[in-house]
Amino acid sequence: MAELNDETDGVAARVSQVAAPVTALGPGRRLGVWFQGCTLACPGCMSRHTWEPTGGRELTTGRFAGLWRDALAGGVDGLTVSGGEPLEQPAALAGLLAAADRVRRSAGVEADLLVYTGWELADALADPAAAAALARADAVVTGRYLAGRPTDLVWRGSANQRIVPLSALGERRYAPYLERRTERPDLQVRVSDGELRIIGVPRPGDLGRIERELRERGVTVRETTWRP
Repeated sequence: MAELNDETDGVAARVSQVAAPVTALGPGRRLGVWFQGCTLACPGCMSRHTWEPTGGRELTTGRFAGLWRDALAGGVDGLTVSGGEPLEQPAALAGLLAAADRVRRSAGVEADLLVYTGWELADALADPAAAAALARADAVVTGRYLAGRPTDLVWRGSANQRIVPLSALGERRYAPYLERRTERPDLQVRVSDGELRIIGVPRPGDLGRIERELRERGVTVRETTWRP
């Protein structure tokens, strides 16, 4: 196990899910961690199930370190933290990223750490707890999701959102993608315990189309996370 010596290591994160490999939220094959709890409540959000702060489950830093070590050994290229809103649990995010940094250094692997947040970067850096939480991130995707501003920029849901590199590794890894566009976004589908989870950043109409196609194939959709 990774040595746990950061003062934030004892703070467990409340998370919605952990999944790997994730290929639709950053370059390469990644470990994905979705934080639970979000007060931003952006209209049109596809992940309303992550809004409730008491939902999800607890993920300790030690447990995460083991999952991250196993993912690196399996060949992942990075970590993506999304939500929910990770900066609403700044101490937990700081501990998770500190552990991720120690494990990757110990393994001698150049795997980047990417965080999605609805905060603007200037606001995050002006907040001491949020700034500390992002101290070990290599890049962030910033800005609230605005359903009325669709975009074809990769890994972003609306045109106001930006990829911002925060480290030399972030610059190398993300510079080719800052203005890259795609005709069709990558979406992943995972099925577990009777639930279908869609990973990625869909365009307007994509989720409704998927729902219709499922029904045409005889799959009953009882409820979705993108409608109230």
